[in-house]
Amino acid sequence: MSDRDEFGAFLVGFIVGGLTGAVAALLFAPQSGEETRTLLMERGIELKDKASQSAEEAVARAEAAAAEARARADELAKELQERGNVVVEKSKETVETAKVKGKEAVETAKVKSKEVVQTAKTKGQKAVDAAKSKLPKKAAEAEA
Repeated sequence: MSDRDEFGAFLVGFIVGGLTGAVAALLFAPQSGEETRTLLMERGIELKDKASQSAEEAVARAEAAAAEARARADELAKELQERGNVVVEKSKETVETAKVKGKEAVETAKVKSKEVVQTAKTKGQKAVDAAKSKLPKKAAEAEA
């Protein structure tokens, strides 16, 4: 943006300077009107050529800047894509690790729950057996 502003200021100064010079030349010209008109026409052509050349240079600089910006944007896009791929791969690894650990936890919980159920069955059976063994004794004591 700064190059554009500098070029615009240069172009305005160039045109104003050219017009000022042309007016001064007309006012202080020692030659005849015909010679002055020829001189003005030549100066006008020179001014036009210089303005065209400056415009072409500005266009060339703008095209070069645009090409550089496109190249930089492509480079950044590629870099971002690579970083994204790395993040995706790490995420996949994390998910896979969590999946394996989750399966391990489920298997451990199954084993533990089977152990708890078996322990509860055993203790329950012992309690039932103990209760049964005490029942006939109490019945016999109640009769006596």
